[in-house]
Amino acid sequence: MELAERLTRVSEPQTIKMSKLSRELRAKGIDVIDLSIGEPDFDTPSHIREAAKKAIDEGYTHYTPVSGYTELREAIIYKLKRDNGLSFTMDQVVVSTGAKQSIANTMLSIIDEGDEVIIPTPYWVSYADIARLARGTVKFVRGAAENGYKISPAQLEGALTEKSRLFIFSSPCNPTGAVYSGKELQGLAAVFEKHPRVFIISDEIYEYINYTGRHESIGQFDFLKDRLIIVNGLSKGFAMTGWRLGYIAAPLSVARACDKIQSQFTSGTCSITQRAGITALRGELGPTEAMTTEFRRRRDFMVSALKAIPGIQIIEPQGAFYVFPQISAYFGKTDGQTLIGDAEDLCMYLLHKGRISTVSGSAFGEPSCIRFSYAASIEKLQEAMSRMSQALGELH
Repeated sequence: MELAERLTRVSEPQTIKMSKLSRELRAKGIDVIDLSIGEPDFDTPSHIREAAKKAIDEGYTHYTPVSGYTELREAIIYKLKRDNGLSFTMDQVVVSTGAKQSIANTMLSIIDEGDEVIIPTPYWVSYADIARLARGTVKFVRGAAENGYKISPAQLEGALTEKSRLFIFSSPCNPTGAVYSGKELQGLAAVFEKHPRVFIISDEIYEYINYTGRHESIGQFDFLKDRLIIVNGLSKGFAMTGWRLGYIAAPLSVARACDKIQSQFTSGTCSITQRAGITALRGELGPTEAMTTEFRRRRDFMVSALKAIPGIQIIEPQGAFYVFPQISAYFGKTDGQTLIGDAEDLCMYLLHKGRISTVSGSAFGEPSCIRFSYAASIEKLQEAMSRMSQALGELH
């Protein structure tokens, strides 16, 4: 029996594949350090967990409105004003089961068959596949290493055509940790101003994990507000990956469309998570700031350790919790048994020889790199870099 044709347009995310392989090896008793998955190793802050317990005791166990509890959407509006200086109304906010669903809802609301979706590379693995599921045509714009893995206004201008319908990017970026400055965003915004048919999705899920200072959102440019969708969530900044809560703040027409689509897929997200989310968004950010301080310490260690390995080139990330070194110097080398032909070969070599799980840069649109998540303890990172140095030292 044949399955739907749409399955041929997507593949399993490499991040999930590598994490799955790590678990399988650990189940066999093999000590693998998993640096493949983008998940903070911290527990959710205690005041947020307590809010969830209280919600259960108070009977928040029933269906929720599709777009989320009123109090949660009000908390999101409060957060956007407090942290970003942005103003939205409650009917412009839609809460979903994770930021990934928020992105999917939005793409399904905007894209028709043949519409171009412009994606700067390197990019988060799911952007392109979700666009293809929506029957969009993906067009990549390469953010080169020499420009900090960011695109220029001239590149954006050159990519846009009459078929362009959507632009999606993240800042801070997964996988590179690149962060667009206010001036850089202003340059991109000036290009978008000349192309009024193009929607923009700004994925700001790593907003709080930013080592450059105050987060800059492209939402600050009022002339884009009628076609700008901000995507955010609680997974990264509040260590709430398993809780599954994301949201959009968008033009009213897009928000209503996302509510309509979501009503046919999941309806409203988990009631307990939503009550905890209110506390997270309205509460003090001390635990989040402490996590970011620790991530910065880990980043500094990873950058230093990788620079010490011959053949590795690295740009210091400015945000998120990933490093994305260039490793093409090892292509064509062998340890006598395994020949390294590309980044995927090197990832598998490091998994089986060095017992470290990483992700090939090809999954993110940059085949000369691999991605490490440093959302792991400093002790695990130290051991991982020791194993990597030894494994790479055996390649000639």
